[in-house]
Amino acid sequence: MHSRFSFILVFLYLLASASASAATKSSSVVFQVTGNVYPKGYYHVTVNIGNPPKPYWLDIDTGSDLTWLQCDVPCVKCLPAPHKPYKPNKDLVTCMDPLCKSVHWPETLDCKSPKDQCDYEVQYADHGSSLGLMVKDWFPLQYINGSVAKPRLAFGCGYNQEVHSSMDPPYTDGVLGLGLGKSSILSQLNELGITRNVVGHCLGAQGDGFLFFGNELVPSSGVVWTPMSTTEIEKHYTLGTAELYVGGKTSGIKGLRIVFDSGSTYTYFSAEAYKALVSMIMNDIKGKQLTNANDDKSLPLCWKGSKPFKSIQDVKNIFKPIMLSFAKSKYVRFQMDPEAYLIISERGNACLGILNGSEVGLENINLIGDISFHDKIIIYDNEKQQIGWAPASCKKLPNIDDDGNPDHGGLCKPYGSNLDTLQAYCAA
Repeated sequence: MHSRFSFILVFLYLLASASASAATKSSSVVFQVTGNVYPKGYYHVTVNIGNPPKPYWLDIDTGSDLTWLQCDVPCVKCLPAPHKPYKPNKDLVTCMDPLCKSVHWPETLDCKSPKDQCDYEVQYADHGSSLGLMVKDWFPLQYINGSVAKPRLAFGCGYNQEVHSSMDPPYTDGVLGLGLGKSSILSQLNELGITRNVVGHCLGAQGDGFLFFGNELVPSSGVVWTPMSTTEIEKHYTLGTAELYVGGKTSGIKGLRIVFDSGSTYTYFSAEAYKALVSMIMNDIKGKQLTNANDDKSLPLCWKGSKPFKSIQDVKNIFKPIMLSFAKSKYVRFQMDPEAYLIISERGNACLGILNGSEVGLENINLIGDISFHDKIIIYDNEKQQIGWAPASCKKLPNIDDDGNPDHGGLCKPYGSNLDTLQAYCAA
């Protein structure tokens, strides 16, 4: 009896290993990204959830773990959104579940009963927030080779939301949390053997782009890699410390703690770095026929020319590149050209998309947001504990050949858009 039981266990283990290796062999999923830095202020993907699946727009956020969507349990405060609030089934995450512990970390969870529901509250740097309870449901996913996985994942069911007053409706239906914690959708998919623990995004300067899970869309060359810093800021994609340069000249500001966060529209520097940056920019544009546009409230610092600017191209030769040089990796530099730190406002002024982080409570953390990711592919490789980037055209999704492999310039086989799958497409 004992030997037969052992055989069954071994057989089940081999079966699980075979299915996990089959999943990880071709385990990348790609999503079309919609949105822009200005005027929308966010990028989102469409995710289908439930059975039968229903579509929801989720803001992609590598700066937080928790995925949540507005939920009718009923709503205490649900914001205007593209779709009706999600109606949960009875599959609740309990207070004793390790995922609940992860959501509440670093606070200690006090469960009065093992069957208690897992409540959550998440707050963001822009003062937005969501309050709700954790549930589980189906997340159908289509791999780039066309096969489908239907994992059951845990996420937040938010019945009380707040949003920053500067944002105009309609908002997204929720947030897709892609951070480092166990409650992250990426971590859950990896734990189930659905995808590798790698996520990447490519956000176009003109809007839109793509997001992917898995390592098959990581370029084979041209990527600059730097190790993640695991000792500084837990649960965030931290790259260690850097020195700030403007136009090739050092600002003298070193030791800047850098975090990559796709949930932040703009980039935030600590007070000292921000002050030095603004001073160097103002010095560089002296005599360039630019004046302060104090009446433009799009962002704290805007400049106007002799006539309204139509695009970043009009000011690209006036403003110089900004660069972060990382202390850990001698030759690793993250460059931000003007299109990666300026917007053109509705009034035709050039506005600085790098803000003072101390004014929103970020203290000495320097947050690199969506604006500075423009026209770069950014890869967060949690397996190798490294973050990489490379110049890229984000207008088109990567081409996929008939075998489900990235195909540079080859014929692409479009994905089906049936409701059983996430809206993952390749460029036709």
